[in-house]
Amino acid sequence: MAWYIVKRILGAIATLLIIMVVTFILMRAIPGSPFQTEKNTQSVIEQNNAKYGLDRPPVEQFLTYLQNYLHFDLGVSLKMQQDTRVSAIIFEQGKFELSIRLGVCALGLSILLGVPLGSIAAYRRGSWLDGLLRVMTTVGVAVPAFVLATLLLLFCGVSHSWLPPSSGSLPNAESYVMPVLSMSFYYTCYIAKLTRTSMLDAINQDYIRTARAKGVKTGKLVLKHALRNSLIPVVTYLGPVTAGIITGSFVVESTFQIPGLGKYFLECVRSRDYNLIMATTTILSALVIAMNLVVDLAYRWLDPRITLTVRED
Repeated sequence: MAWYIVKRILGAIATLLIIMVVTFILMRAIPGSPFQTEKNTQSVIEQNNAKYGLDRPPVEQFLTYLQNYLHFDLGVSLKMQQDTRVSAIIFEQGKFELSIRLGVCALGLSILLGVPLGSIAAYRRGSWLDGLLRVMTTVGVAVPAFVLATLLLLFCGVSHSWLPPSSGSLPNAESYVMPVLSMSFYYTCYIAKLTRTSMLDAINQDYIRTARAKGVKTGKLVLKHALRNSLIPVVTYLGPVTAGIITGSFVVESTFQIPGLGKYFLECVRSRDYNLIMATTTILSALVIAMNLVVDLAYRWLDPRITLTVRED
């Protein structure tokens, strides 16, 4: 197990390095400059390029960035908050914290609702309750987050004033309600569909029939035997989803005016803020890689028959 984790970490480092190289190349492939505006003359653009080292050869720029990155120096923002350190924008200004708080609440709600709903639908297969849940989950998967966010904002925030229309920095419990519902609804429905499908497969296995023949109670049969094995597809799905949801949603954060990290994933590309692009991309990539490792370890816990080995070439 230890050797497997070490190899996965080394592979993760190599993967992250490749992502950084590809991101760097794609950034430089975009025509123009971060400082190219209607007000800036060519001489001003050249001065800024020299100031931030963008006039150097691309290989030298990347090696300098990588060296600074290894010292936890993410550089400074070139445009969005010019000359402000990227680490301060992401971490010290609370943007990453806001996205994490919102994402963790949405993810937790998705799991707490999705898994039980999927289990109930599978256990009551063919009943009116199963049919109702299938319709709800199908609609939930089809409805985009921005549509639900807009409807909640208009109905609960504007028309009836039940909840604050602008969540801001999430100062109280009420400010979480609409953003969390908007972010979690799709994932809740998708997890419920996954759980139902895998639960139906688990219920029809021979060991479940044997346990039922031995007189095992229904609650124990579902929770201890069927549910544990049916969670493997759900855990697989939750790996990359967790990384994505805790780094923010551009649509939800923009709709409810939450100054989180989500909007920076798009805004930094629009403004060609190279250092912010590199930072946000590597953060998301590192989280996805880490969550994939957690998923692999969770497999072993859910099903002891699964062995984690690394192929020897």
